[in-house]
Amino acid sequence: MAIKQEERRLRYSICVSGAASGETVKDDAEKARAVGRAIAKSGHIITTGATIGLPYFAAQGASEAGGMSIGFSPAVSLREHLRKYRLPNNCFDFINFTGLHYVGRDLYLVQSSDAVITIGGRFGSLHEFTSALEAHKPCGVLTSSGGTADRIPRLMEALEPPDDYLVIFDDDPERLVKRVIDLLDEKYHDLHDVLSHHDQHWYMKPDHLSRSG
Repeated sequence: MAIKQEERRLRYSICVSGAASGETVKDDAEKARAVGRAIAKSGHIITTGATIGLPYFAAQGASEAGGMSIGFSPAVSLREHLRKYRLPNNCFDFINFTGLHYVGRDLYLVQSSDAVITIGGRFGSLHEFTSALEAHKPCGVLTSSGGTADRIPRLMEALEPPDDYLVIFDDDPERLVKRVIDLLDEKYHDLHDVLSHHDQHWYMKPDHLSRSG
């Protein structure tokens, strides 16, 4: 049976990071929703910390646009997620209950995502940004959104981090998402080539198995 081209395309997991509370939540709620909608409309998957604030608004925007949303909770179970951490469970197609508390959850979330987009934010968002950059993942920063996002350019200049080409700054939500996806397409161009020239089960072919490892 022929495989449709859209079934062969890669679907990226794009993390949206931002403040759970504070001034930037009120100021940037619509920007976060716009980022979530843009990720969904592009056919990719939004990942967040399954939390409130800007990540929640981004997940909400993706859900409203018919996209897939995956949350990474600091809790070990749904009960703990709702009762102990008092976090939402709607707007998510799936919640990964990491049981790693907030710090461990952040690292797991970043490592499970192909890119990270920062909107506003505080120390937690800075932790996710630096973790993503250290992991050589593309990072989008929505400038003019306050908080961490507007301080990252000065930190980049002062600390001279490696792989600074992976950091994209833009003040337009839709354009930022597109530029992050373009960078991911460039990063994974070899995988796009494999998917476009092989059948659905290319990875089971004997020639592939003999070259692996």
